[in-house]
Amino acid sequence: MSAARRLLLEGASDAVGFVAGALAGYGTALLLGLDLFAEGYGAASVAGIALVGLGGGLGLNLARRWRNARASRMGAGG
Repeated sequence: MSAARRLLLEGASDAVGFVAGALAGYGTALLLGLDLFAEGYGAASVAGIALVGLGGGLGLNLARRWRNARASRMGAGG
């Protein structure tokens, strides 16, 4: 795989993983009744923002694990 293609795959998978995770965190916050966009920074708003951040980080981590597992299979299997 060329370096440019590898970097494109890395950037795209990181972006998709982060956005998907952040959306999952946002959905979880909504299900829990936490309003991220409430005026001020109340406890519910901060907790919702934290869920979005945690979701984005988890999604990014999962995307990197997927990419590393894919690279291992490609290297071992050809």
